[in-house]
Amino acid sequence: MYRFQVPDSMKFRVIIDTDAKNEADDQFAIAHALLTPRFMVKGIIATHFGKHRTEESMEESYQECIKVLELMDMAGQVDILRSSREAVKSETDYEYTEGAQRIVDEALSDDPHRLFVVFLGPLTNLACAYLKNPEIAGRLTAIWIGGGVYPDGGKEFNLSNDILAANIVMKSGIDLWQVPCNVYTKMKTSLTELQDKVYPYGKIGKYLFEQMAEFNHIAATVGVEWFGGESWSLGDSPAIGLMMNPHEYSYTLMEAPFIDSEMKYHFDGKGRKIRVYHEIDSRFILEDMFVKLRLNYPQNECC
Repeated sequence: MYRFQVPDSMKFRVIIDTDAKNEADDQFAIAHALLTPRFMVKGIIATHFGKHRTEESMEESYQECIKVLELMDMAGQVDILRSSREAVKSETDYEYTEGAQRIVDEALSDDPHRLFVVFLGPLTNLACAYLKNPEIAGRLTAIWIGGGVYPDGGKEFNLSNDILAANIVMKSGIDLWQVPCNVYTKMKTSLTELQDKVYPYGKIGKYLFEQMAEFNHIAATVGVEWFGGESWSLGDSPAIGLMMNPHEYSYTLMEAPFIDSEMKYHFDGKGRKIRVYHEIDSRFILEDMFVKLRLNYPQNECC
């Protein structure tokens, strides 16, 4: 499929932490990561997306991850792990799970390959891993799709599902790359483009498109404010693109904020520095995903 090989020294270990059944973009990011030869995927952690819609959001995400791998003909090739069913309650009251343990195991292993852990939902599992094993700080890079616009902050879905976890990570020593909402929403595509460049390629391509089109109707029914009609933002995909290419001139080192209950940012001049992205190359990321689907899966008879 690929007429090139990635040198071993340039490969990364990757863990994907995903609220996969929340809506329709996590699945694209998961598939993209699994088709990227630079990544050694060490696990997919299913996480919760709050209790506004279901009491079993983590379990629904877990089952969705299983489905994605089956459709990619990769069932059993990557560990899928359950994790916390709800947000961290306090720094002494949290659920430590197999998902958090996988982060710790990889962070503390002697594998020389750099470790990225990407968070496509809340930061619950990273906070739990750190609270029990603070020695993981300095041994991984976390990429988080979440948070409001700098410098003020504000309402944002992934952050809303565990504000305390975000504050725990912000004040930790964990290397953090944050992609806030004004940046991840730049991953614009249209249903027409997805029909042309995703739907034709294998069971996974057909499913990715159809579940997006279905969610498009669900969003209209419930009155989602960012509903686009025939366009969407694949907002989780920047996490994959930034591991492939860190966009060196597209971020600012900023003081990590304290985040209040209204999701507003506050700075006291004493916080450590984190990487906050202000730009992404959406076409680089999207086109790479499109081509990898085409190269890895035969065109469906219907197309």
